[in-house]
Amino acid sequence: MQIGELARRARTQAETIRYYERVGLLPETARTQGNYRVYDDRHVARLSFIRHCRGLDMSLEEIRALLRFADAPDESCAGVDALLETHIEHVTRRIKTLQSLKQQLQRLRKTCAATKETRQCGILNELSAHSRPPPDAPVEHVGGTHGIRNG
Repeated sequence: MQIGELARRARTQAETIRYYERVGLLPETARTQGNYRVYDDRHVARLSFIRHCRGLDMSLEEIRALLRFADAPDESCAGVDALLETHIEHVTRRIKTLQSLKQQLQRLRKTCAATKETRQCGILNELSAHSRPPPDAPVEHVGGTHGIRNG
């Protein structure tokens, strides 16, 4: 099958398939004389596996590791279990972060209990006030994603 059929069967976009090929999650495929990629049911299964893992919020590196385990069916699955345990810990931290975010948004929402002109909107005023860091604040890397400080 060609990429359009694979995309339809795996319910994904052709560009996503090309991306997964570029980053090495999907293996290179055979090509026709006209240079069209040719896929088979193994590609559908692998792409479906990748998409399912992405739906579980797994990173591409986690998926890459799982695929290595899947490609070595006679090996111990202890590494799979460890990977999943680490991912569960990550999800637990994200849930806590999202719960905190929800509380912040709810507090923000309470600053504007009535319909007013936007110049009097408590939400916009609070967002504006907190979007200006103090002049002596250090510049931080994006959202604390790596705990790295620049400056």
